Amino acid sequence: MPNISGEARPGKPSKPYPDFPLFAHATRRWAKKIRGKLHYFGPWDDPEGAFQRFLDQRDDLYAGRTPRVQRDGLTMRDLANRFLTSKQRLVDSDKLAPRTFREYHDTCERLLDALGKTRLAEDLTALDFEKLRANLAKNWGPVTLGNEIQRVRVVFRYAYDAELIDKPVRFGPNFKRPSKRVLRKARNAKGPRMLEAEELRALLAAANEPLRTMMLLGINCGFGNHDVAALPISALDLTKGWVNYPRPKTGVPRRCPLWTDTGNALKKFLQRRPKPKNEAHENLVFITKYGRSWIKENSDRPISKETAKLLKKLRIHRPGLGFYALRHTFETIGGESIDQVAVDHIMGHSRDDMASVYRERISDDRLLAVVEHVRQWLFSPGA
Repeated sequence: MPNISGEARPGKPSKPYPDFPLFAHATRRWAKKIRGKLHYFGPWDDPEGAFQRFLDQRDDLYAGRTPRVQRDGLTMRDLANRFLTSKQRLVDSDKLAPRTFREYHDTCERLLDALGKTRLAEDLTALDFEKLRANLAKNWGPVTLGNEIQRVRVVFRYAYDAELIDKPVRFGPNFKRPSKRVLRKARNAKGPRMLEAEELRALLAAANEPLRTMMLLGINCGFGNHDVAALPISALDLTKGWVNYPRPKTGVPRRCPLWTDTGNALKKFLQRRPKPKNEAHENLVFITKYGRSWIKENSDRPISKETAKLLKKLRIHRPGLGFYALRHTFETIGGESIDQVAVDHIMGHSRDDMASVYRERISDDRLLAVVEHVRQWLFSPGA
């Protein structure tokens, strides 16, 4: 299975012998292209198992049929490989974000570590999931725990929907996301996750590029870490001063007017932007000095790390503060403009109400009023 757990990635292994029919894919799995599609058969550290799975599935794959795992033997390893292969196909067709795939992959790794690679999925009991939840809760807060529980449920729902198991897995009464009460208490214990105007001005003054430009986008448009890391050049209209950028996470349309400071900072950075090493990053606005993207890879969170260094340098210490606090700040201050509909549009929030169904557009004047309100709060002499 691909390793995106944060451990050092060794080089690709050589084939066990010259005639070995599979190749080592970058996702740390043995793979083969059949009928124009990539198929994955197992992790690098198990070439014999991958070869056996290839032999088991070869006839079906070359015939264009979907191979079936024997119903009396769906191991957790087989389930993880089948699930991740299905998600990889969605990534390949731009129907799933690579970031989401990595999260699913990490979840599968943890499942294999906790439950065992050779454990049969149909043999799992409520006690297994009760122990799994208890172990996860030792190190994670309620929000992260809830997200992990949801992903685990998605994995096993896939097994049933894909007819890999005859009946749904029973998780038991306790394998649930934390309640809203628990989430509220955890949030209250951390305190507000926003930056005050004086703190933000200090951060902008002390930040190096491109973090300063990223932070301007964060407070100007309510962008989060992944928003700025994945921002495409094609989303910018620096002549008119706008950014049209659906949220990478949800695809919800989003449009935001840029402050003059933000637009000028973007122009300057693009003039000296490093050349990307990977062709896939050619359209990204932000590239590191090493030619890489700023998008989170594995446990490496470059934007979070740089923000943490800056906060530490300026001795701004509060629980939960980080780059994403800019998004909290924009929502909080922008909401004081008394136009929540315009704030939601800039933030990329989608509300499940009839007004949202019938609303076909929001005027640019309303969007301009919101970002100007935030700018005045941040930069006005009395701020």
